[in-house]
Amino acid sequence: MIQLVTMLKRKPGTTHEEFLQHWRDVHGPLVKRLSCARYVRRYEQHASVWPPPGSTMSEPIYDGVTIQWFDSADDFHAHVMEPDQAELMADVANFLDLDALHWTICEPPVVVIGDPAVDGV
Repeated sequence: MIQLVTMLKRKPGTTHEEFLQHWRDVHGPLVKRLSCARYVRRYEQHASVWPPPGSTMSEPIYDGVTIQWFDSADDFHAHVMEPDQAELMADVANFLDLDALHWTICEPPVVVIGDPAVDGV
């Protein structure tokens, strides 16, 4: 099992709340309904924790992280070659800063603390 981990930054001119609304209510359901989803074993959306109003803490650089799980690198490559990727990427351009999009494909994790069987990892 491999993971595609992608760091997400909202499109300039949008708020973090607008980003979250689109990501959760539009993009997530789109990812789920496209045929390329048959290669995805798990799709996770992890929103960044924003400082409370009036805080002196700076905002996170990224608005969130998405993690997609695939059985293999071959399945990931088959996923990105699907024709409906064009529709997916068109939506990505609607709410993400494409120049700030960073991703990596990861091997299964080495668990240092915790039990994957118990923790659900």
